[in-house]
Amino acid sequence: MSLYEFLGTVEVGLIFGLVALGAFISFRILDFPDLTVEGSFPFGAAVASVLIVSFGWNPWPATLAAVGAGFLAGFATAYLNVRFNILHILSGILVAISLYSINLRIMGGSNKPLLGAHTVFTSVQGWGVPAYFLSPVLLAVIVVVIKVALDLFLHTGVGMNMRAAGANPAMAAANGINVGRMKLVGLGMANALTALAGALFAQSFGSADAHMGIGVIIIGLASVIVGMSILPVRTITQATIACLFGALLYRFAVAFSLNADFLGLKASDVQLVTALLVVVTLVSQSSRSGMGKLLKRRA
Repeated sequence: MSLYEFLGTVEVGLIFGLVALGAFISFRILDFPDLTVEGSFPFGAAVASVLIVSFGWNPWPATLAAVGAGFLAGFATAYLNVRFNILHILSGILVAISLYSINLRIMGGSNKPLLGAHTVFTSVQGWGVPAYFLSPVLLAVIVVVIKVALDLFLHTGVGMNMRAAGANPAMAAANGINVGRMKLVGLGMANALTALAGALFAQSFGSADAHMGIGVIIIGLASVIVGMSILPVRTITQATIACLFGALLYRFAVAFSLNADFLGLKASDVQLVTALLVVVTLVSQSSRSGMGKLLKRRA
């Protein structure tokens, strides 16, 4: 793997690290299987791209607008579940398929090219350093800032209430915590992070596409599962580090798999490789757990 390919893999891994943090909030903190991310990822990309290309916005406020749009998408899913008691999985599917049509409307077609447009990445170019080196550095700064902010939030009173609402909703409600409100805020945050990832992905690769959300939920979950299977997760700080580590490790595993010529894999096999990685991780985790119990019984 060349330096260019290595930095490119790090860049994609950092972007999907944001998706992993979103999956951590919805699946681990709130225990809410949220499928909205399949729509909020391209939603963020579409909003940022149209604002930059069609309306001439500065890329930074355009990216913030994408974050706000993603929050509304997650809020809508939680509202369907909390207000109308629609099953959480179905709520996410309904919002995701709605966003597909909304994205087509926003972009005026199935994609929106950003080639030649001013993006958050071009704003840091021109310092005598190659762009393929500066982009991962900028993404690393963004991801670290968001990771620290998320850690601090989950240790505040609202964050503690959110963790309690996900761990034991009945007990949380008995202690006066509004579980529904925690879902609204939590899913909004999770999809805001996913939309941010979509906006950055589109600006990094030069185009937003209505189909770019396919498989994002699997990538986010795979990152969380892989990271938490390898690193210790006794604290929130360790858990978010594990999510980011899992996203990077996942991208490198996919890159190495697809570059292994003897396996005969192609770029179109990335979803198959993703599914196999998740299966291998889960099976190995289950095997270690079973072996541990067996050793304890024999001891």
